[in-house]
Amino acid sequence: MVRLVLFDIDGTLVHTGGAGTQAFTRTFAKEFDLHHGTEKMRFAGRTDVSLVREFFKFHGLAETREHFQRFFAHYVFWLDHIVAHSAGDACRGVWEFLRDLRALPQPPRLGLLTGNVQLGAEIKLRRFGLWEHFEFGGFADDHEERDHIAAAALARARRVLGPDLKPEEVVVIGDTPFDVRCGRFIGAKVLAVATGGSTLTELQACQPDWAVPDLTHISARDICGV
Repeated sequence: MVRLVLFDIDGTLVHTGGAGTQAFTRTFAKEFDLHHGTEKMRFAGRTDVSLVREFFKFHGLAETREHFQRFFAHYVFWLDHIVAHSAGDACRGVWEFLRDLRALPQPPRLGLLTGNVQLGAEIKLRRFGLWEHFEFGGFADDHEERDHIAAAALARARRVLGPDLKPEEVVVIGDTPFDVRCGRFIGAKVLAVATGGSTLTELQACQPDWAVPDLTHISARDICGV
């Protein structure tokens, strides 16, 4: 039985029209007077903290706690502003899939497993009416590396569902090989969806438990073994 489903955000739950990338670019320009570099970075599947660190290194800027704090304090302001005017939407099949999960005889709890900082995750999901559907999660505030964010999400889930929660009772849903890897890191099952940063062929090569073009191609009962 599946007791917990953990969702990635960007490219899995929502498309924000590149709002995150735009907010990164705007913050670096306005707060650090750094105007180039984000166009060379690959954002899909990465964590916010690792992306900021890469940019600092690219420009030779000291990777200090103060610089990270300064960045994120302004980043969430710009993200909120840009997302509010974005033309994005929920990914195909998301609303129906969430509805079907809740309709199961023993519905699993729903959480997040994302490379976003928590406030950034909330800003993105609130814009599309999705934030309130998730009880808890793992975020880039927990750790810079996605595998350890997954471990943090599992530990948090065990405080809610009980210490007997087994890894095989968890399903991780994401759109990149990073999501597959971090799900495997905690021993969870993985559903890969080709709605974001990777093709279906690339995802299948990572050998998730399921790989689909989008969430209309699989049911809640399929992943929960009902």
